[in-house]
Amino acid sequence: MITAIVLIDCATDSIPEVAENLANLPGVSEVYSVAGHVDLIAMVRVREFEQIAQVIAGSISKVPGVLNTESHIAFRAYSQHDLEEAFAIGLANAD
Repeated sequence: MITAIVLIDCATDSIPEVAENLANLPGVSEVYSVAGHVDLIAMVRVREFEQIAQVIAGSISKVPGVLNTESHIAFRAYSQHDLEEAFAIGLANAD
């Protein structure tokens, strides 16, 4: 699975509508309304690298109200959940 984090600037008066339209696009798994220098952050998850361009340039950028995007491709995911699975040996919780 290939993950891209897409920072999105959009028309301020249409943030909720843009977010809903983005969330309905194939390849977009989540959309967050955020505080900071961007309005929305979309998580794109696809199986093949070539699909990244299709989703971001071909779909996200064309949603009415999207003014600008900045994309970041994830190389590796780190999370507490992943670490727990990596070190688990199948024993029941000793708590």
